Amino acid sequence: MALRRILLTMLLTFTGAVHAIVLEGVGHGTIVHGDLESARADARQAALRDLALQYEARVSTRDTMENGVVTESRMQVAASARARNARVVDEYRSGNLLRVTVRADMSDGQGSSCGAGEAAGLRKRVAITGFPVLYPDQARIGRIDDAGEVLPQQLQDRLRAGHELQVFGATTTRMFDDLLNAPTVQQGDNRLTNVLQLARELGAQFVVTGVIRDLGVADPSAWGTSVLDRMQRSLGAVDQNRRFVVDLMIFDGFSGSPVFQHQFSATAEWNAGPGASDGFGSAGFRHTAYGQAVNGVVDQMVREISGALACQPFMTRVTRVDGNTVTLASGATAGLRPGDELHLYRSARYFDSLGGTPELRDAKLSVILNNVHPDFSNGRMPTIGTQVNIQRDDIAIVW
Repeated sequence: MALRRILLTMLLTFTGAVHAIVLEGVGHGTIVHGDLESARADARQAALRDLALQYEARVSTRDTMENGVVTESRMQVAASARARNARVVDEYRSGNLLRVTVRADMSDGQGSSCGAGEAAGLRKRVAITGFPVLYPDQARIGRIDDAGEVLPQQLQDRLRAGHELQVFGATTTRMFDDLLNAPTVQQGDNRLTNVLQLARELGAQFVVTGVIRDLGVADPSAWGTSVLDRMQRSLGAVDQNRRFVVDLMIFDGFSGSPVFQHQFSATAEWNAGPGASDGFGSAGFRHTAYGQAVNGVVDQMVREISGALACQPFMTRVTRVDGNTVTLASGATAGLRPGDELHLYRSARYFDSLGGTPELRDAKLSVILNNVHPDFSNGRMPTIGTQVNIQRDDIAIVW
């Protein structure tokens, strides 16, 4: 009888609920040469793996059979889940064995379009600056010359309502001197000095800014005050459309580098009667077709900001190092909890370019938080800061 090879594949899938659920996982670590911190880190990672397998496990088996006899059998277990607000709820030591219990909010790890990992559960700090108008004379019709401050205020309010980011307002601050060429003209060393300064003052990881490029009407002559002009407008005999074009930029607050840039635009009828609109955010403005189109653009801008920042890691500054205790500039308001682990990076500058972008170097160390306050937190790293040169203004990151 000819040799026959039959390949059987079985896929068993256990999936969690669509919404996040709270689970507890247990992990173990071995204490080698008295290194408790390394054992604790190993146990915590093992507990997170246990959580992932509890929430969502995919078990695939592959059997190879010849003449009815299984000649090879393979099984693979994989998990795709996201742990948020992971915190150590119990720790027990027995000799050289350390057992750690971790509680976390578990959700589907495939729901996001980027690999943001645990950083997706933390609230990054964002500063919203003013959006100056490139051609202020265009704002005279409808008296919407306050657009440069009202637009970022609207972004600020809507982003805060989403509860995904910590938003700080700086709507009277202007990032660019040369609006026509912004943001391409920078201050000599390939960065935006004022972005870095503002980010440090507000403790922001990102700075959102922009320029309103166009608020002009399609036909300026259609907005005369004569009887004929008013009659033509009432009969629809003239073009009453108005343009709205705005450039949005997001900069990294630690380096000044741009992480997102996009131009948004809309055109709609400016059908406000004389004196009906008095400001960019007024009731009269919102009731025009143009105001409604602008409102849709603002909603789109909010979605783009949220989407762009969701794919970025969470970063915060080191504010103090005392022995092996590290204090960070972020705390509970950012979503940090006791037991969270952040990776430490050295922030290095070179003498020949002290004003340039700092270079981040992986210190191969982590800090595990044990005290979390609203605006700051601290924890321990496995070695003394002076031995590895971890110091103030270095960076802690969650990927």
